[in-house]
Amino acid sequence: MQTILRHAAAAVLVAVATGPGMADDFGDADEGARVFRKCQACHAVGPDAFSRTGPHLNDLFGRRAGALDGFDYSAGLVRMGNDGLAWDFASLDAYLENPKAFASDTRMNFVGLKDAEDRADVLAFLRQYSDSPANIPGAAPTAAPREVELSDDILALVGDVAYGEYLSSECLTCHQADGGATGIPAITGWPEEDFVVAMHAYKEKIRPHPVMQMMAGRLADDEIAALAAYFGGL
Repeated sequence: MQTILRHAAAAVLVAVATGPGMADDFGDADEGARVFRKCQACHAVGPDAFSRTGPHLNDLFGRRAGALDGFDYSAGLVRMGNDGLAWDFASLDAYLENPKAFASDTRMNFVGLKDAEDRADVLAFLRQYSDSPANIPGAAPTAAPREVELSDDILALVGDVAYGEYLSSECLTCHQADGGATGIPAITGWPEEDFVVAMHAYKEKIRPHPVMQMMAGRLADDEIAALAAYFGGL
């Protein structure tokens, strides 16, 4: 029965991924660059882009879901890719509208873009980096500002993994050590710099979650570095 259901799901995914009439649905790439700012905390695109908390988005269109070498995807996206899903306008539009509805176990903790025009614009922006990424000016990932500017001394701190494990018990009352993201974002496997920047953004109340602001506000710089080292290695 599971095999039958998987083949049925594959047929639906292929139908979505190859639907007609999508070329005319792309929006304004310049506006899409503005919308993409919501994605920059996790994703990079452009010259020298690399995977961070999320996979890089160069050559996204036509890529099989869950198949970028070297990135640890959720099992659901890998399975959907194996069943025939390749990213195009229709499938990406559905994913961006409601990631959790599209792939229930996705680790992309983003509520989605509800405005269809915003989705069309950001997909127009991203398509440039699939069609001819070497010829697109600007938007290098290194040019994107961090959420909060940190000193070189803070970024250079080497976290003590054992200390991070000791401190992690409070984090693990909500977050799952196995990387599960049911109802709350996963924090395992984050690049250490991304983790440090995120925690300092909460600490300085740039990120709005009040509980995380309180938790981060209690932590010293070396404690944040230790947590980043511990969770980054899980």
